[in-house]
Amino acid sequence: MGAVGVKVRQRAWVAVLGIAALALAGCGGATVGGGSSSGGSGGPACGTVNLAVNPWVGYEADAAVYAYVAKTKLNCNVVKKDLKEQVSWAGFGTGEVDLILENWGHPDLTKQYITDQKTAVDLGPTGNKGVIGWYVPPWLAAAHPDITDWNNLNKYADQFKTSESGDKGQLLDGDPSYVTNDNALVTNLNLNFKVVQGGSETALIQSFRQAEQNKQFLIAYFYEPQWFFKEMKLVKVNLPPYKDGCDADPAKVACDYPPYDLNKIASTKFANSGSPAAELAKKFQWTNDDQDSVARSIAVDKMSPDDAAKKWVEANADKVKAWLPAGTS
Repeated sequence: MGAVGVKVRQRAWVAVLGIAALALAGCGGATVGGGSSSGGSGGPACGTVNLAVNPWVGYEADAAVYAYVAKTKLNCNVVKKDLKEQVSWAGFGTGEVDLILENWGHPDLTKQYITDQKTAVDLGPTGNKGVIGWYVPPWLAAAHPDITDWNNLNKYADQFKTSESGDKGQLLDGDPSYVTNDNALVTNLNLNFKVVQGGSETALIQSFRQAEQNKQFLIAYFYEPQWFFKEMKLVKVNLPPYKDGCDADPAKVACDYPPYDLNKIASTKFANSGSPAAELAKKFQWTNDDQDSVARSIAVDKMSPDDAAKKWVEANADKVKAWLPAGTS
């Protein structure tokens, strides 16, 4: 998420723990962090793809469509592994993870695993444009238009207080694994706010719904692509503009999040395997609207990921055909 800055969704502060988590989970079976398999026999033409699934529904939509196409068009076996972002990268070197479908920046992990260790490679853009920032519910922006300028936030800090934030205003964040600069921003912009972890993407969405319905003050970390913007037109708070390098030192960040051209990361072994699943991953591209459509089917319509993917694939046959290896129907 990506956030749910990305939704760099938190620095890889404990790579050793990430690897340990992979190893421990691997002792219990074929998946890491709890996985699920979808696919046919996984014949020799394709084999098995270990796909990381990070904790936001937009990524789940990516994974659903990729897995469905790999299964139904290429006879692949796709093992989905529910993992945080940092742990996903650690799996490239161990063989536990073949593919990440939605990467939100992570220059530290890029250096570690792509540049230095060379266990991973960049497979190119997903086509999705990522945005991370601070948002308020529509009623609040309408009632207090100046609140969308960060310079005015301290004026309203008392209105944002909660039992969790004490004598400061609350800035609500999502899953602790998301890319976020929020603690540094609060400190470096001298804001009388405290970052409080909401715990998940679902918790953030419910908080916005409640704040809009009850006319409560709420400011929270959020991100696009995100199906929820079709339901509620959240309003972004303007932080100091992003400039190249302004977030180079995580402790000194005092600017907005950068725009993200989301991309795919694969293990070097998988990328060079010649598998049709790797070619599919390289060609897999779609738009924010595409992702939001599938994500909404999962989150709102309560469709299974497979059924949501099937619905989208059948409605977008030309897009899917462009992803497939030559000669695949």
